[in-house]
Amino acid sequence: MSTKKNYRKHTPSFKARVVLEALKERETMSELAQRFELHPTQISTWKKEFLAGAAQVFSEGPQVDSKAHEAEKARLHQQDLSRFAG
Repeated sequence: MSTKKNYRKHTPSFKARVVLEALKERETMSELAQRFELHPTQISTWKKEFLAGAAQVFSEGPQVDSKAHEAEKARLHQQDLSRFAG
């Protein structure tokens, strides 16, 4: 009979918070691991992944939510129309 290990799923924001704390270097990996209830190797892995992709944040320019952008444009246009019709 095999037992299946239940792995925890961590959100991207949790991983980012852990990595940013690791980058501050105010605590050892062991201390961070204990505080966040993780294995030090997991924090090191996330830190390496984060640093490997860090340049990509600046290379693609700002990310814009096109639906939100279009909705804001429509709202401002409607506001202008009602002001002129007023």
